[in-house]
Amino acid sequence: MRFALLVCLAALVVSPLAGCADSAPPEAPAVSASGDSLVSTFSIVAVDTLTGEIGVAVQSKFPNVRSIVPWVEAGVGAVATQSFARLDYGREGLALMRSGARADVAMLVQLGVDPDPESRQVGMVDARGRAATWTGAGAFEWRGGTAGGDAIESFTNLAPEAGTMIVGEGYAAQGNILVSEATVQAMARTFEAAEGPLAKRLMEALVAGGAAGGDKRGEQSAALVVHQKGAGYDGSDTIVDISVYDHPTPLAELERLYALNDLYFTDSKPENMTEVTPAIAREIQEIWIARGFQYEGPADGVVDDEFQRILTDYMGWENYDLRIDEVSGVDLAAGETLYIDREVLEDIRAVFREGRYR
Repeated sequence: MRFALLVCLAALVVSPLAGCADSAPPEAPAVSASGDSLVSTFSIVAVDTLTGEIGVAVQSKFPNVRSIVPWVEAGVGAVATQSFARLDYGREGLALMRSGARADVAMLVQLGVDPDPESRQVGMVDARGRAATWTGAGAFEWRGGTAGGDAIESFTNLAPEAGTMIVGEGYAAQGNILVSEATVQAMARTFEAAEGPLAKRLMEALVAGGAAGGDKRGEQSAALVVHQKGAGYDGSDTIVDISVYDHPTPLAELERLYALNDLYFTDSKPENMTEVTPAIAREIQEIWIARGFQYEGPADGVVDDEFQRILTDYMGWENYDLRIDEVSGVDLAAGETLYIDREVLEDIRAVFREGRYR
């Protein structure tokens, strides 16, 4: 099998239209013949070639899936390695794509040097939009994957026991030990219909996969990782990196944490801004007084330079760093109106109402 993969690499690049063969999986241990641990899961890797966002969403009945399955590099590619996960698909797969290899070629190279490719399941996408997914015949049922665009099955007619490789565009979705293929179908269908930032579309796709059945053993951990060149905090490439290590409902927890990530690590949207009226100013002042935060005056609802300064400090104190500019940049002396992000205002209220402070 290993020799055949290497020999056929050039043939795939020229013509990826080989036939498809599938067979029932053999009984397999929790550790593969090469010593790799079983990471049974469902995942989706995807890229937005217009924005440069690229990432992975994954859920598994396995603790701390973030440390194993998702591999992402802005401007390069994304990889999900699962089912007796082999980390070189992430490490070396990204290195190959960094050097210019397409996702499907990078996958083939790694399959060719893998001592046990039939136990693997892998999804890859490169920054240019090429996507591929591999499901070895030794992965537990239900097992399988799909890819975006005019996806084609390829490079599978190597031996009677060979797995399935699918090549497409934009995204690849895959899973093993699933209740049924409905999980992969739901991820693909939802991702294609979703709108908004890539992280939101990946999150919606993953949740849809879970609702369609997911891992037949249940839930335990989940992760969402999305990179974009220079778009993260202080110019980093990381715009989302969320991990649920161990949780009875990791998808619901991932959604909650994604909402927090959106609040703390994204800029305010113009349509979310609301005027700081005297009533809102008075409400905020009452919170400052109750919490003992830098304000010794009355709750009079006056919106002046002092109020603006304290509000700016308070937003920094509460970690709304990326939402501060819209407040601090207002020139009240020139007659400009002070606005605050509705999401920030609602969170300020919730934190106080629920006593989530010291």
